[in-house]
Amino acid sequence: MKTQSKSSSSLGDSLKSGFAAVVIPLEIIVSILIYMYVLGSPDNFQGGDNSNHPLPGNYLAIIYKGGIIVPMLLSLLMMVITFGIERFITISSAQGKGSTQNFIRKIKSLVEANNIDQALGECDKQKGSVANVIRAGLHKFSELSKNTSIEVDKRIQLIQKDIEETTQLEMPMMQKNLVIIATIASIATLLGLLGTVLGMIKSFAALATAGAPDSVALANGISEALINTALGIGTSAVAIILYNFFTSKIDALTYGIDEAGFSIVQNFTAQAKV
Repeated sequence: MKTQSKSSSSLGDSLKSGFAAVVIPLEIIVSILIYMYVLGSPDNFQGGDNSNHPLPGNYLAIIYKGGIIVPMLLSLLMMVITFGIERFITISSAQGKGSTQNFIRKIKSLVEANNIDQALGECDKQKGSVANVIRAGLHKFSELSKNTSIEVDKRIQLIQKDIEETTQLEMPMMQKNLVIIATIASIATLLGLLGTVLGMIKSFAALATAGAPDSVALANGISEALINTALGIGTSAVAIILYNFFTSKIDALTYGIDEAGFSIVQNFTAQAKV
């Protein structure tokens, strides 16, 4: 069973890695196309030329004027949304079909009543990573309960080891791609600030070469430059919220696994020493 679980975990990891390898370049390309043909559409600008000022109230054109950093920020935002959806589906699958807390409570009560077969049946119904870990501990519990040739302490260690090994196989699947969301949360704001600085340099350089001060051009230039900051901060905020949400979900699942595993070990210890 452990070999099968390990092979399915390896397959899942390879699929997740392939998912990231496809999504990242694809969304960079899509964001560039959006920048060029949607935001930069001539219909959004005065005189039908995207080198002119945006039409009054046309926010697509204002975002376009943010410069070359804009498509980078758009791609980061799309990645956050995509990987957020992917992590939500994966972690929901790891939780299983029903409530994890109810499942853990049911397993604890069944183990305390020494009804291991029914507990295994509940694991089969629940499915998911939590159920896989608990099923592994229950199988080892059932196996070692009939084997009295091994010392009690050694059997307890074997149960704990089996639970820990199965947990180590399941946890990477839940944590996969979270590092991408965490990285985006860190760099999105910095990239937005970089776009703003570049935009301000460009605005003041144009103002200096124009001769007479043009307050309208300067105001437009500053607003266009600040678009990068707004996109960067917004993307970073979404990434931080999603990252904290998913890590709290994973922590709750880990706590449930530990709680059920402790209950299994404690019950086996009580039975073995009777």
